[in-house]
Amino acid sequence: MRFDQEQLQTWGRRIAIGFAGLVVTGAVVIYWLWTDRPELAEIDWQPYPLYESRGDAVTVTWLGVSTLLFDDGDSQILVDGFFSRPSVADILFDARVQSSAAEINRILDEYRMHRLAAIIPVHSHFDHAMDIGAVANRSSASIIGSESTANIARGAGVPEDQIVIAETDSVYEFGNFSVQLIASAHAPLGWGGTVPFAGSIDAPLELPARISAFREGRSYSIVVAHPQGTTLVQGSAGFLPGSLDKVVADVVMLSTFGLENFGHEYTEQYWLSLVTSTGATRVLPLHFEDYTQPFGTIKLSPRIIDNFPDAAALLGRIRDTWDNDTRLHLPEFGTQLVLYPPPLPDA
Repeated sequence: MRFDQEQLQTWGRRIAIGFAGLVVTGAVVIYWLWTDRPELAEIDWQPYPLYESRGDAVTVTWLGVSTLLFDDGDSQILVDGFFSRPSVADILFDARVQSSAAEINRILDEYRMHRLAAIIPVHSHFDHAMDIGAVANRSSASIIGSESTANIARGAGVPEDQIVIAETDSVYEFGNFSVQLIASAHAPLGWGGTVPFAGSIDAPLELPARISAFREGRSYSIVVAHPQGTTLVQGSAGFLPGSLDKVVADVVMLSTFGLENFGHEYTEQYWLSLVTSTGATRVLPLHFEDYTQPFGTIKLSPRIIDNFPDAAALLGRIRDTWDNDTRLHLPEFGTQLVLYPPPLPDA
């Protein structure tokens, strides 16, 4: 069977129109999936109470993802350091990214980070440790973490005497704060329960560097203790059973990213390992928003990536089963929260 020129052109037009239709349909579906985002209003957790702050009160300021500024009026501890926000395209195409000097300068000034004693990433992925070198170079703060974290600092030219390789049995003192890094696990977010960008950073990592160059290194649970109380920070929704059995905490700050995909059994064991075992009476979520948004913009991730309201509802049910007196609170971006308020006076 032979086709003449006109028939070939007709079939060519049909194929082109069909292909264009598929492209348009695909673009519409991708746009819909990307814009189908839940709202924080869907979550029935109450905002953290705004207690009156005394001059010596221990406060924490949530600065997005799991970046936290602890302050007792004398010393400051920064958990993580992620202020320069790569775009979705940067992440998808594994672009070379650079810290934003102007943004970091602005943030350090706005949040009065003038007394930083330590910078402690929970692990070495870009969304936790990208800016730690730039922050350390603007302060005298020590960077504490794995050898991979140390190589991020070295790549930024941080002096070696500001770099501390963490030992999990050690307690590090900064004023009235004492900090311990306890070996933990990253959330199994990759294909087949793997860890994205696993492995280590084996040489100084100079910026700009590709997103994939920020390897996990080691993941930690970080215990920030003070005479007024103790907070446990879990910046990734992974855990090692039994690793926190000796830890007692008042507050747990708990990464939720990915939990709704891991199921009830995993999430329940996660809660038991971090909240029930420590006796914490207050829990605040971390790493629950879309970290490709500009610094200070809090939008939840598309439902197809992470459905935080579902995770919050699941944690609420687990709380009701095991720790009915534990309160669940949402942090407010950039607001100093008093971690250990004084007891109410007797009536």
